Amino acid sequence: MRALFLALIALFALSAPLAAQDMLPPAPYAYKQLPDPAQERKAQALMETLRCLKCQSQAISDSDAPMAGDMRHQVRTRIAAGEDPEAIRQWLIERYGDYVSYTPQVKPLTWPLYAAPLVFLALAAFLLRGRFRGAKRK
Repeated sequence: MRALFLALIALFALSAPLAAQDMLPPAPYAYKQLPDPAQERKAQALMETLRCLKCQSQAISDSDAPMAGDMRHQVRTRIAAGEDPEAIRQWLIERYGDYVSYTPQVKPLTWPLYAAPLVFLALAAFLLRGRFRGAKRK
């Protein structure tokens, strides 16, 4: 019984930092727009192309997750500082990985994903061509 009690205390003690993350107040620009409308339009356009890592395929502009709020804050802060939206996107990709962007980059690792549909289309055309030629000969 005592071992179970100690195990439960250890479990709660180790899980406390996980709960603390969501208890922090949101970042200043998580829900507050930039004062300059042109900068806010740039920030909104960029935020709509970035994926919330916690929400699974929801844009950070639409997500209420604390992580999405932090990402919105980073985007707005960097836009307000005059940084280029594409540079911000690259920074977020370096920080969180390719999954954060809705527009994937063509890299040596990802080019087969772009080439595969063309290969399958060519294979289907080749097989159908052979099948129709066989039907004409009969």
